[in-house]
Amino acid sequence: MRVDSLSARYNCRMDPKLEGKLIVAISSRALFNLDAAHEVFETSGLDDYRALQVKHEDELLEKGTGFPLVEGLLSINKRVGQELVEVVLVSRNDADTGLRVMNSVEKYDLPISRAVFTDGRAPYGYLTPLSCHLFLSANPEDVSQALNNGFAAGLVYKPPFPETNTTNDEVRIAFDGDAVLFAPEHEEIYRKQGLEEFHKQERESADVPMKPGPFKAFVEAIHGIQKRFDRDQCPIRTALVTARSAPAHKRAIKTLRSWDVLINESFFMGGVGKDGVLSVFRPHIFFDDQTNYCQAAAPKLPTAQVRAQEEIQKISLPVSAPVGEMLANGRSRKSSSNGKSRSKRSANQSAGRRQRRKRASR
Repeated sequence: MRVDSLSARYNCRMDPKLEGKLIVAISSRALFNLDAAHEVFETSGLDDYRALQVKHEDELLEKGTGFPLVEGLLSINKRVGQELVEVVLVSRNDADTGLRVMNSVEKYDLPISRAVFTDGRAPYGYLTPLSCHLFLSANPEDVSQALNNGFAAGLVYKPPFPETNTTNDEVRIAFDGDAVLFAPEHEEIYRKQGLEEFHKQERESADVPMKPGPFKAFVEAIHGIQKRFDRDQCPIRTALVTARSAPAHKRAIKTLRSWDVLINESFFMGGVGKDGVLSVFRPHIFFDDQTNYCQAAAPKLPTAQVRAQEEIQKISLPVSAPVGEMLANGRSRKSSSNGKSRSKRSANQSAGRRQRRKRASR
């Protein structure tokens, strides 16, 4: 589903100032490494979390998984002398606790001027009026809601260590195919009926464009920027890194052609691991729906998983996944009247922690 169709659904027209721009929304924990603060929020409660944020609000935060992409995209504006990209901070903090984040934005000299603070409420409803093409978050619930409402969204893994050596002379973005650029139904055929049947159907439908996946509007917006430049001067380079192989490659190529989208580099891996070619391509971020590919890539390069929460809950994310983000299956989510008791042995404290998780991590 395109972002402009979502705008029509919610009777929300794009501001003329935003026309033609690539707009990325990112949460505070996707932009910066706030794991320590989040742990305080999870274990000690909102009051201690607020005190920590205020006490350290003038200290520079470490870069998060989404930082290289944001810094790279925003550098395009400076290089070309034109506002082609905008980044919006979308946070479950309130403005008071979020001041620490905005101070780090300023210290890193990131030209981010728009911000939304929801005080624990789900932010996905604001993605339409913000006219966002992409949403990055460390909260699986928020990513799931965004995906279910037609937005390109990715759940960031922990930042790679050591930090990836990406330069901003060229912003590189890598995508998986099925369930990311293309609809997931074709991948389902492979899972349920096997490779032979998958290839049979792909041969028969080679000239039929696949239905779009959640990232179609995002990749179209990227291509819109790319078309403004000569190929050897383009500031963005894209890659398709897919488990597909011949003969299933043909339908992917023809689908992109029908969208009038050109992907710079394409890797049809046939089920072989992707982390090798990704290490050479060195993307500012890599999007995939499969846990095994994300798990292999995340220690080496910025990675985000594109999967609805109901699917994420069926799998176990690796240690490189966001700390404390996964919500356990079947776990009770009883509400607590105060949610601020600090005794870990107290039943009220346990209920309070579950309630805060339900409201979501900040």
